[in-house]
Amino acid sequence: MSPFGALREQLLGAATAFADAPGALPGILSGLVDDVDRALREELEIFPVCHHSPASALAMVRRLREKQPKVIYLELCEDLQPLLDELRNCRLPVALQAFASEIDGFPPDWGPLSVVAPITEASAEYQAIAYALDTPGVELVLVDRSADHVFQWLPREPAAPAAADADDDTAGHGEEAALHGDAVGVEIGDLRPRFAELEEHLLHHGKVRHWSEWWDQYVEQPLAGADYDTYRQVMVLIGSLFRRLGPDEGDRLARDEDRERYMWTRMREHLAASDADPSQCLYVCGAFHAASRVEQFGLAAEAPAYDISPRTATRWLYGLIPSSHSAIEAQFALASGSVSIAAATWTKAVARHGVTPYRLEGQKGAGKRPGRARPAAPVPQGPVTDRLSGFLANPPALDGLDEAELLGWCVDIVRLARRNGYLASTADAIAVFETSILLAGLRNRARPTPYDFQDAAVTCIEKDVVPGRRDVRRLCEILLGGDRIGEVGYRALPPLAQDVYDRLKPLGLDLEKRTQQRALLNLDAEPELVPCSHLLWILRYLLPEDAVRPIMGTRRLGERPIQESWDLAIGRHQRSIIELGYEGVTVEQVLEQRLRRTVWAPEATAAVALAAVEDATLYLGSRRFTDELGGRAVELLAAERTVDDAPDVLRRIRRLLAHYRATEPVLPAWCEAFVTTGYAHYCTLLPTAFVDEEVGVRQVAAMLGFLSSMESLALALGCDRAQLELAVRQSHPEAPAKVALLWAAQFRLGMLPQAELRSRCDELLANPLVVPAFPLYMSGFVQALEPVPALAPFVVEVMSKAFARLPDAVLLPWLPKLITTLRDQARELVPVLVREAGRTFPAGLSSVDTWVPPWSARETPKAVAGPVPAAAGPVADLLAGHPAACDAVAVLLGCEAGWRPSVHLAGGPEHPEVADLLVRHPEAADAVAGLLDRRSASGR
Repeated sequence: MSPFGALREQLLGAATAFADAPGALPGILSGLVDDVDRALREELEIFPVCHHSPASALAMVRRLREKQPKVIYLELCEDLQPLLDELRNCRLPVALQAFASEIDGFPPDWGPLSVVAPITEASAEYQAIAYALDTPGVELVLVDRSADHVFQWLPREPAAPAAADADDDTAGHGEEAALHGDAVGVEIGDLRPRFAELEEHLLHHGKVRHWSEWWDQYVEQPLAGADYDTYRQVMVLIGSLFRRLGPDEGDRLARDEDRERYMWTRMREHLAASDADPSQCLYVCGAFHAASRVEQFGLAAEAPAYDISPRTATRWLYGLIPSSHSAIEAQFALASGSVSIAAATWTKAVARHGVTPYRLEGQKGAGKRPGRARPAAPVPQGPVTDRLSGFLANPPALDGLDEAELLGWCVDIVRLARRNGYLASTADAIAVFETSILLAGLRNRARPTPYDFQDAAVTCIEKDVVPGRRDVRRLCEILLGGDRIGEVGYRALPPLAQDVYDRLKPLGLDLEKRTQQRALLNLDAEPELVPCSHLLWILRYLLPEDAVRPIMGTRRLGERPIQESWDLAIGRHQRSIIELGYEGVTVEQVLEQRLRRTVWAPEATAAVALAAVEDATLYLGSRRFTDELGGRAVELLAAERTVDDAPDVLRRIRRLLAHYRATEPVLPAWCEAFVTTGYAHYCTLLPTAFVDEEVGVRQVAAMLGFLSSMESLALALGCDRAQLELAVRQSHPEAPAKVALLWAAQFRLGMLPQAELRSRCDELLANPLVVPAFPLYMSGFVQALEPVPALAPFVVEVMSKAFARLPDAVLLPWLPKLITTLRDQARELVPVLVREAGRTFPAGLSSVDTWVPPWSARETPKAVAGPVPAAAGPVADLLAGHPAACDAVAVLLGCEAGWRPSVHLAGGPEHPEVADLLVRHPEAADAVAGLLDRRSASGR
């Protein structure tokens, strides 16, 4: 007969009395009792736990000392088993990690894959691990799904894998919250209502703000001093309640049930292979899984074993990474400070109940290891009795007010607040004390909890002002335990991380510290530090920006450092260094692999490959590897159909060519191939780029810059200059800036004399319809300084003429557009223009009045009296026959003098200005004369 029969009848009676439609509720309540009865009657003892729960850890310590099991089955990824012994070389909290950068069998956008399982001292799983590893004859078996199966069971959606798993809800908890990165978290005992309305109901009636506070008030505190049977029954009941009242969650519930089938299958396989006695075994799992209803539940289940799918071909790497309380809170969506409060509760409970916790031999950061308790005879498990009825019917025995503890908190928070800029005083400490008691009374609590104290401190000290970067709630978390941050010991580090620490020893710094340290390197006086400098630059490339930060010194092609200064925070970024160890044995190998992956990626471009060549030259110095990357750059350039990266390509290939010419007797073969390929490639794309609206002026200017600056080398290597001339002749741009670029290219190739170019610019300034677009022409000319540096004096001349000739009504609206256009399109070339202007214009104000621009310094020829050349005869006749037109032109030019006889022009009226004009510019007269001759010949 079930020991819970009376409780079941009582719950069914309550359901019938209070439910409006007694149908589903009786089934749920009776199912809760059935789940508890089923879990406790199982031959293999089930120990239900909650993640990072001090009550679970206390119950675990007590049960391990009583039962002394020989085999412990632990709900943790089975492939993490080899890492457990390395915990003794670490300072908790740390996280077990499985990492895969090269994935096979998963969507490519999921990579890299990462699974973490954080471990704290105030957790039941750590107590079980410490007991099993340090007790002779005890076997610890991890039975949960492998890291590969964690991702196999995720839905194949475009979203990132971490976002698809239900265990990894994150929140912002500061810098240390990022210690786990975007890894998927695996925990033992995820006890939180999956029914939003149920959680809201519990929080409202419990008069608490968040779930962590409700759990601490109504589960942790009552179960801290409860006996083992009561603890088990309550935890299974809670797990069953959340399971039965959860919504139909589809994939998540199916994954939970698959995990349970997986674990029971692994335990059966181990029992069959080892012939272990189930009565001497202990199965540690989350309370949610203890109330499982899958057909494989229990050793006596008749259902067939679960068919476990094979792992994929993904290569997994394993290690330990540092963790922190805030990282655990962010990973599993816990309230900020809840894990720190749990750690403080654990310390207090251990001292109050006289429990000696288990701790791994040699554990770092744990103080003096407690003496091992004398082993006692195992206590057999007694018959199952009903402890739930008494626990649910009677209120828990509440502790009285601990005035000494609360006074200590109040005094310490005021002292801490004053250090952080708050104007706190003794009166505030008294106010916090009284408000804490008041809040506890309003919430039906016999003694203030840390959460009541936090609320009181925020109300009385912070008010509405936060003077510094820490608010009072954060100060309370620091006071009550702080955000403890773990550390992976040297022996538990991968070979790469150990190599980094060993190679940086000459610096004389304690790199394990989490504080920022300054390293000063005088490389001339201490040449033995040159390898350290080289390693620091590689770490600067591979690690986050604030891990290794240069204060003084640079790393460029052709430069040799003399002195360097670094800010190092390697201890703070230990996780990043550890994950580098998953990619290779040394940092040089990791860098080589990353550069190779970069240039062979589908989205790689020639500019990306040239950047990789430069990085390989700076950090690796391997000629074979740089030749490989350079060959890939040639392939990518030949395959490109756009010129978006032309500026970057030009800048990088110029720098590399200058470096090789200064350090090598001959250019590498890939450099010569890149120049010849680029010359032909850009000549082919030039006509299209000139007319394509999506191609910017900078790109076209960079193409011309490549063709002009590499021309001599390309011609020496066998290229044909006619290809460039043909490409320029085929270019017919319409955009003003590109038109100016084309004129500059024609000038560079000798197709356009400078006199004609000057004439065209003068025509642009004289045309009122073109003047508003003149800044665009100027932008093109300034961009042309890249391929045609000799054009700088002419650009200064054109801009000076614009400022001299344009009236203020045109110049003032035009000037802002000119400035913004040059800033947006030719920012880096404006200094070239400024330097040229500095050489052209006078250096002092005293010289301005007498200064004559170089372009107008030529002597104006005087008017020549005498007969006009014969070719100008028809023009003179035309002017004499139509004097009104001449008068209008004279007025437009500002000449008010009328016709007067002074110089005879071919028998017509005399006009000295016209005669002088014809003498100075005979070309115009010749052209008009030719036009008149053709009209006469055609009969018009």
